[in-house]
Parts: sequence; structure tokens; C-alpha cells
Amino acid sequence: MLSIAQITDLHVTTGEDPLNQMRNEQRLRQVLRSVHELKPRPVAIIASGDLVDHGHPEEYAALKAILAEAEIPIYYAVGNHDRRGPFLDAFGGPFARCDPNGFIQYAVDFDGLRMVVCDTLEEGRDRSGFDAQRADWLAETLAADTETPTIVVMHHPPILSGVRWMDPDPNAPWIGQLADVIRGHDQIRAVLCGHVHRAFHGLLAGHVVTTSPATSIQVTLNLSPVDMERPDGREILVAEPPGYVLVVADEGRVTTHTCVAGQFEPAVAYTRPFGFD
Repeated sequence: MLSIAQITDLHVTTGEDPLNQMRNEQRLRQVLRSVHELKPRPVAIIASGDLVDHGHPEEYAALKAILAEAEIPIYYAVGNHDRRGPFLDAFGGPFARCDPNGFIQYAVDFDGLRMVVCDTLEEGRDRSGFDAQRADWLAETLAADTETPTIVVMHHPPILSGVRWMDPDPNAPWIGQLADVIRGHDQIRAVLCGHVHRAFHGLLAGHVVTTSPATSIQVTLNLSPVDMERPDGREILVAEPPGYVLVVADEGRVTTHTCVAGQFEPAVAYTRPFGFD
């Protein structure tokens, strides 16, 4: 059995935004502590985008200093708050590789589990930039190994959360392109996403899509209609606990756990044999 932890939406920033600098760094460290304390410890962490808040080199330097304390290998994807150039200057290498078109996407083989990382960044836009070039790359990458259980990682979820101001257009071409690529690939066990700062799950082309909570603050769960052109004063972000997703692979079976980070008081200890009479 092995496990991989997904962290997402770190939004690390600098002293130019002191509140978010302190809050997001503290919450990220809390998640990293929780991941390191898991038993057994995960073999890897995938940070699935919005690593920093503005894509500035100084933010990536701050993030690199925090993550240098990690004792687990960390792989990276990029999100809409990232910028490829500054990111690659700080993190380029074996844990964040580019395809021939310059997109940050690659595959990693673990023992009995394959991780395929996709680039959905369209710089300067919040929406997904997944397009025909990236769809072709994903199709070729999935076709290269149709046997090993596989997780696909991307920042933007191709399903709806019900939080209207965060959701994509369900008829957006990129969602149809992605569905066409992954349909029929039975080796895919899950598609892991971030972006929405909440945990939710759904199906696309017969595959489970699971979205992780953020290490930074969460999106408020308000499913009421909203006029995108007329602010109504609603709360949109809330300081719920930080979280992450744990992917567990065991003899071909893959399970995802949505986890809350923090220190919690033990409730019951295993002091006698289990019995179910």
C-alpha cells in the first residue's frame, strides 16, 4: 500500500499583504505537519496549483523556503494564480516538467500507481486553459500505459460545485475535450482538482472527480443564486480549517480521503482485540 497527499490553493504571498502572508503560511505549515504525521507516511505530495497569490518571483521564493522543510518529495501543478516563468525559475526540474509545448505537465510512476499532471493555466484568466494541444498530450500520455491504476491531477475541476460564482460554464469546450480524452480509460481511478477551495465530488465521463479543500481559507458553501454583475454583500470566503486529500493505492484499489488538518484530542485507543459478535 502507498499513499500520495494532494495539497492545493496555497496562495503564499509576501509582506505586501501581511494578513494573507501570515494566515496562509500558518495554514500551509499546519497541513504539512498533518501530512508528515500520517501513518504510514505518504510517498509524495502533489501541490495542485495556486501555489502563490500573484505569480511574483518573491512569492515563489517564500514558498520554496517553507517547502524546503518538507521530508516528503513534492510534485507541482500550476493554477490560475501562478505564472509559468517565475514558477519554473524557482521549481523547474524533476518535480515539475514541461511537455514539448511548454506546458507544465508530466507523468510519474510510483509502485503500482501512476500520476498524470495536467496544466490548465491560461495566464491572466481565472478560467481553465485546457485546450486541444493539452488534450492531445493527455491522450498520448494515457495511451502509453493503459494498465497501471492512474490518477489525473489538474487545477480546474470539470464539474460543478453549486457555488455559482466559482463554477465553470458546464458547456465550456474544454470540459467536453477532457471528457472525450478520459472516456473509456478504465485505468483512471480518480481526477484530482483544486481551485474551488472546497471538497466536493462528481462524475465526468464515468470517472470520479474529487476536489480538495485548500490549505488557505475555504470558499463559503452558499448555493443560492448570485448575479455576477451585482455584488450582494454575501460572505464568499470563510476561515474553516485547512485540509487536503489523501490518495491510497492498495493492490489496484484506489481510495481518496478528504482530510482536515490540525491537532485533535484522541477519543478512543485500541487496547483490546476487535470483536463483532
